[in-house]
Amino acid sequence: MKKAILALMFAGAASLVMADGAALFKKCAGCHGAKGEKHALGKSAVINQLDAATIEKDLKGYKAGTLNKHGMGMLMKGQVASMSDADIKALATYIPTLK
Repeated sequence: MKKAILALMFAGAASLVMADGAALFKKCAGCHGAKGEKHALGKSAVINQLDAATIEKDLKGYKAGTLNKHGMGMLMKGQVASMSDADIKALATYIPTLK
């Protein structure tokens, strides 16, 4: 019984720490669309068609300031600057589910 309670407590604590891709995406929807279906500012790729690995790599590149796709590097750097690696992973995992 104690093991079950501890497992539930651990699972609950872990869910509080885990990043929420859906919540993080709200910041993106203004330019990329509610389902990631738009070419942001008429320039970007339709992000819901990208795979998670590509999205994660791109977001990390924007955060580092080493990526400037479609001339959007500085804008995107500002958008992802405060995201942790866990946030980026959660967002990259979530976006391809939007269809």
